[in-house]
Amino acid sequence: MPRSGEDARRRLQDAAFELIRERGYDAVTTAEIAARAGVTERTFFRHFPDKREVLFAGEEAFHTALTDGVMAAPEALNPMGVLLSAFRSTVPMFEANRPFTEPMQTVIARNAALQERVRTKTAGSIDALAAALRRRGVEDGLAELAAQIGMSTFRHAVSAWLDDPASGLDGRVTDAFNQLRGLAAS
Repeated sequence: MPRSGEDARRRLQDAAFELIRERGYDAVTTAEIAARAGVTERTFFRHFPDKREVLFAGEEAFHTALTDGVMAAPEALNPMGVLLSAFRSTVPMFEANRPFTEPMQTVIARNAALQERVRTKTAGSIDALAAALRRRGVEDGLAELAAQIGMSTFRHAVSAWLDDPASGLDGRVTDAFNQLRGLAAS
């Protein structure tokens, strides 16, 4: 069985989620995660800098997909239209990772340090979005405001989708941005 590469990374994530669900985040060590995955602790640290990061492993891919989505959006769209297009482009990634997202949300909800990590990761996503909007010519302050509002709207959509997946994430994202337009118009 391979001890490195994408297979080992995925096995480490699987092992971490299993152990954390069984015993809670604080009761699990990196050595136990590595042992469950069939790799050494050193291999764990080749893939993840610490235990928290095993829960946030897709963040870089999300940033890349999101900023690529901003840049690929049609030129005629306003900043919020660009963000809607960008967030919709990430839907397949989120849907594919739903088996990890749901239990991860439960673990995060029970741990203050992980909640803080989510806030840090969200700030990074907002910064990446704002930078991409600026590259499209959106003024600095407006790019930051749009990125903050867009990220909050997307998080609202993801939360609704996790609570009730019947509409699909794409529908939830579209609905959330329509709700935002309604709020702005009222």
